[in-house]
Amino acid sequence: MQDKSPSMEEQQAQPVEPVAPARGFDPLSLLRDIAVSVLLAAFLIVFIYQPVKVEGTSMMPGLSDQERIFINKYEYKFGVGAIERSDLVVFHFPLDRSQSYIKRIIGVPGDTVEIVRGKVFVNGKAIDEPYVPEEYRDHMTMPKRHVDDGQYFVLGDHRSSSNDSRVWGLVDRSDIYGKAVFVYWPPDKIGRVH
Repeated sequence: MQDKSPSMEEQQAQPVEPVAPARGFDPLSLLRDIAVSVLLAAFLIVFIYQPVKVEGTSMMPGLSDQERIFINKYEYKFGVGAIERSDLVVFHFPLDRSQSYIKRIIGVPGDTVEIVRGKVFVNGKAIDEPYVPEEYRDHMTMPKRHVDDGQYFVLGDHRSSSNDSRVWGLVDRSDIYGKAVFVYWPPDKIGRVH
């Protein structure tokens, strides 16, 4: 029986993986990594996500006063995503464009919206609104309203304390600049926006 183990010469002939020498602290490498991280964060904040503070109670219980959220500016700005019913959107307030509001999309272009004693009907059908608890509903009635091309009908989730399309009308598509996506403060509310 022959011994199949490699000879000493064969063992020495096999290539050896080079090992990088251990280096100590490299301040230039650290500065480079920090600079890249800052540039990436700035790119994300400027072009894709923007932090926003919720002010007021019109979106309770989903969003509360003083909560901090991220909005996605990329999705609507470049036409990647369509604005859909039930999206939470941030827009320039039609009566004072220096202010921004956050509301829920209820009617999209071509829809007819009607409210009967607090119940919302879109195109003649009552819509399910699990995001509006019974104690936050009102009993307001609004006659049928057609949503024109390039416009949206929005409502706050806290219907009895919301200043929305029932009061000042439709929102132009050009005024909508973000979709609420993530709560990052306070820590106990961290998570996706619903």
